[in-house]
Amino acid sequence: MPAVLTDRPVDLRSDTVTKPTAAMRRAMAEAEVGDDVFGDDPTVNRLQEKVAELLGKEAAIYVPSGSMANQTSIRAQTQPGDEIIAHADSHIYHYEAGAPAGLSGCSLRLLQGPRGMFDAAAVRTAMRPTDSHFPQTALIVIENTHNRGGGTCWPLDEIARIRAVADENRVRMHLDGARLMNACVAKGHKPPQYTRYFDTVSICFSKGLGAPVGSAVASTKETIKRVHRFRKMFGGGMRQAGVIAAAALYAIENNIERLAEDHAHAKKLAMGIANMPGVSIDVNAVETNILYFDVHESTGTAKWLCDTLRGKGVWMLPTGPQRIRAVTHLDVSAVDIDRALTIMNSVLRAAAGK
Repeated sequence: MPAVLTDRPVDLRSDTVTKPTAAMRRAMAEAEVGDDVFGDDPTVNRLQEKVAELLGKEAAIYVPSGSMANQTSIRAQTQPGDEIIAHADSHIYHYEAGAPAGLSGCSLRLLQGPRGMFDAAAVRTAMRPTDSHFPQTALIVIENTHNRGGGTCWPLDEIARIRAVADENRVRMHLDGARLMNACVAKGHKPPQYTRYFDTVSICFSKGLGAPVGSAVASTKETIKRVHRFRKMFGGGMRQAGVIAAAALYAIENNIERLAEDHAHAKKLAMGIANMPGVSIDVNAVETNILYFDVHESTGTAKWLCDTLRGKGVWMLPTGPQRIRAVTHLDVSAVDIDRALTIMNSVLRAAAGK
């Protein structure tokens, strides 16, 4: 389909930029509300019940953000001086303002591995012995899909092997499932096929699912009681939150299966970029809605290319001197992808000819 001229930018910076649809806004406007701090907002309560059912857990709690979902989960399952095993590229390490140390007093033992993943053997090696000299391993965090890994989907069999190591050492596991639904749609798994291996699970409504705000934590009733306490401690108690919880309800009832469209658009974008001069991309690494590509030094920097594209109506995010991230979402259509490819191809071919 030919590109269509429009003043609206093709915003590929993140799936967090999505705006509520008209139907979602109606659900928000019509939401029945109460005071959630007292536990009597009926829309929040319905959302929490729905999330617990979706993720196969006893209970769930609504929180303002994905960072709060992760950090209340960490605080509820650790004590100061403990150590958390996570990937070196994990969200809790790079993008949550040092919160494991600042809020929970925990250090991170960072593992390496391709595309944001590690294996059970690495976890076993990283486990601390029970000795007064060492921090004690208390929690393993897995991020699925993995943002900096390029929207990577974790294989179920490796998660199962890591869970076995965790059980041997009486260590709990947390799933940073901000984009868990992307993994489920991409791999054809039901959420409990992933979540059954984890003591706590976070899920975000404001990324590919398209709600304006909010995340949730799911776990046992007892653990959610502790998460609830730390939500309050971290300043996350909300009052008539049903207005935004209604958007999250709408998102999980209407926007999960359509994530496949975003994945198809990301693959189409990657295949187009692969044919352009001055950049390189691994098309086979694109599993969901996130892709990374590298700008050749002879072409310019990632910032130069992003600035140039932005001036022409295509917005992407430089994540390193030569590296760019692009993310597809429900506000980006197939026509938008065609337009982005046409503009990007023109810019890169002009740069190659200079």
